[in-house]
Amino acid sequence: MSNDNRVSEVRTLQREPEREQRIFTFKASQWIWLLFGAIEALIALRIGLKLIGANPDSPIVALIYSVTTLFLVPFVGLIGSPTVGGLVLEISSLFAIAVYALTAVAFERLVWLIFYRPRGPVVDVTETTTSEHHTTP
Repeated sequence: MSNDNRVSEVRTLQREPEREQRIFTFKASQWIWLLFGAIEALIALRIGLKLIGANPDSPIVALIYSVTTLFLVPFVGLIGSPTVGGLVLEISSLFAIAVYALTAVAFERLVWLIFYRPRGPVVDVTETTTSEHHTTP
């Protein structure tokens, strides 16, 4: 039997060790920033609505106030809120935004500390397959 009937295929793949863990770290960081960013944006919107004296009986204003109240419970009564007529400056809400921003940074750094693995060398994996082809006369 001759080697003329054999066909070899060589395939080289590059694999990056721990790539999935790095992708998880990036995605977890993005989710943390999205969550805390949304909370902070709603609180900032609440501050703006209180500053301009928005009607609390309006459905959208009532929704924003009710959602943000949940996140502002730990800060209620922390600092007084100066008022002029119907305008209110919620300083405790400003403080809450700062605390939530610092919390987001801490969570994001914790995720990186626990899960991130630096990029190592790319590993080449070579696969060789040999098959015989039979020709019919």
